[in-house]
Amino acid sequence: MSVDVMTAPEQPLVRSRRNGGVAVITLNRPERFNPLSSAMIAAIQAELDAIARDASVRVVTLTAEGRGFCAGHDLKEMRDHAGDETWQRGLFAECSRMMVTLTTLPQPVIARVHGIATAAGCQLVSMCDLAVAADTATFAMPGINIGVFCSTPAVGVARNVGRKRAMEMLLTGEPIDARTALDWGLVNRVVPADDLDAAVRTFTDIIVARSAAVIRLGKEAFYRQIDRALAAAYDVASETMTSTLLLEDAAEGMNAFLQKRAARWQGC
Repeated sequence: MSVDVMTAPEQPLVRSRRNGGVAVITLNRPERFNPLSSAMIAAIQAELDAIARDASVRVVTLTAEGRGFCAGHDLKEMRDHAGDETWQRGLFAECSRMMVTLTTLPQPVIARVHGIATAAGCQLVSMCDLAVAADTATFAMPGINIGVFCSTPAVGVARNVGRKRAMEMLLTGEPIDARTALDWGLVNRVVPADDLDAAVRTFTDIIVARSAAVIRLGKEAFYRQIDRALAAAYDVASETMTSTLLLEDAAEGMNAFLQKRAARWQGC
């Protein structure tokens, strides 16, 4: 005699919702501190690709379930493929593509950080446009402790905190607290955990109230110019300023300012 056994449906690795121009992406493997497995990376990439095509989304919040934000790569999965060079190369190629997508996405991305953000989890925070952390959050690039230098996490972190501080994190593997992360430039705000959602909402409310077209052009130009030589950076910025001033939103914004009224942005 066979017996049907009811099993609970498998929870998605990533949950996504939209509300009032805000898309919220939630990492959803809380029992393991939301590790960036190959499947998790693919799920995040799929959500980002969908958001990039959705003009109704004005800003993205990246958050996580459980006691921490993200523990980095899935070490168990990596150990299972330790001798497979092709697999390892593929993992880091897909992770790097996902990280770069955070900066090429037309919409700003805000990291909402609680608990730990370590290794590639710290990298994830660094690649977001803005970051708000609970005062109990900690950040680390601890690969050195297990014989793996955090080379890819360092790409984003070093572009936030500077060389000496990045190397301190890389060479010691020691965590830094939220206040230090704020002082070093890894996050924008540190607030009590109970105020985390309100602090993120302050940013999202402001961004949703601004011109989507201007933000899209401005974000793209910022990342194009930031690592260029000075003259080349000014070329990029000047080109973008010219393009922005040709937008209807620019004329509307200046008219609204001069007329002392609220702007009426295109598409709002």
